[in-house]
Amino acid sequence: MPLTSNPERWIVLTYRVPRTPTANRVYVWRKLKQLGAIALQDAAWVLPATVKTQEHFQWLAAEIAELGGEARLWHSTLQLEISEEALRKQFEAQVETEYKEIFTKLKRKGRDLPALARQYQRVVEKDFFASNLGNTVRQKLLAAEEKAS
Repeated sequence: MPLTSNPERWIVLTYRVPRTPTANRVYVWRKLKQLGAIALQDAAWVLPATVKTQEHFQWLAAEIAELGGEARLWHSTLQLEISEEALRKQFEAQVETEYKEIFTKLKRKGRDLPALARQYQRVVEKDFFASNLGNTVRQKLLAAEEKAS
């Protein structure tokens, strides 16, 4: 089930973090990637607007402020359908790649099912548009767990 209640609305985080120490900039970048955000530009990142994604961006904005930076949150809509579809495809592509990786690992002998289940859960958190491949991977993971028990 899609996590976004209104797929035409987006939440955008723009931010600035001091150049030094560089670890702070890397920390923010890693958090954004972990959340599944897509970079519009260097310091402008977008997520589908949901209660959960807004909360994640608010927490990150607070962390950026603690690092001595500044952040702003924006709600937005795209005015061109082509842009909307392209952005959505970017979100879908990033989870499809991760689902394919899990699917490949599921086929191996000696696979670590608990680790794959955790990896799957992390990907689901970023699957804002309910990938069909995600559902297939879920079914294969459940079947593998049943077979292992």
